[in-house]
Amino acid sequence: MNIRLEQVGVSLGKRHVVRSASAGFAPGTLTGIVGPNGAGKSTLARAMLALVPHSGSILVDDTEVATMPRAELARRVAYLPQGQTLHWPLTVERLIELGRLPHLAPMSRISDADTAAIERAITRADVADLRDRVATELSGGERARVLLARALAVEAPALIADEPLASLDPGHQIDVMELLQSEARAGGLVIAVLHDLTMAARYCDRLVLIDSGTVVADGTPAEVLTPANLKSVYGIEAKVELSGDWPTITTLGRSR
Repeated sequence: MNIRLEQVGVSLGKRHVVRSASAGFAPGTLTGIVGPNGAGKSTLARAMLALVPHSGSILVDDTEVATMPRAELARRVAYLPQGQTLHWPLTVERLIELGRLPHLAPMSRISDADTAAIERAITRADVADLRDRVATELSGGERARVLLARALAVEAPALIADEPLASLDPGHQIDVMELLQSEARAGGLVIAVLHDLTMAARYCDRLVLIDSGTVVADGTPAEVLTPANLKSVYGIEAKVELSGDWPTITTLGRSR
């Protein structure tokens, strides 16, 4: 499947959060959406899921998302929102089962195929040791991994993850990025909203840099994460070394 944005705009109240954003997303690619706080990254991700109204066009395989039935969109694009609060004391396994809801008819039971998808998600997200825990009692890092498992349980051809590294220790950040990368390598369309530029450079095939709701750069990490772009968008002086398998971006200070 493909997702295409054409001159997308989003206004929240009187504030224009996204302005004339155009980009295309294809299977087999892990794309990072990066930019400073308040740039419109999460709003753009939510627009791709028809969670906020937009102008312009957002097309999933040539169908405008605003006209697509909600259940169909949920089956095609899985979503991991940022900072989700859990209110109900469900077990972790039960919470992950909710990822299969887009595939279930009203009042139907989970099938063997659903159970198999849930087990695959638990394994891929490495949360088997948490399956009997009460979800509301998890740490922030544990909760993030479990919610990723719930998104994976959908087994949608596309996945949008908003700040999937939040609350994770460095080891689990690597695990999550490797998992997202493997999903893309297996043919999935994967989009991740990220703040860690070094992790984005290391794992993403492509980056879309947003500032003040506008796409200012779109390309490989080396094409996007230039000292000039970092100075213009983030207001920082930085040393960028993207050659080899271990890219680094060292912040030297605020630009003057």
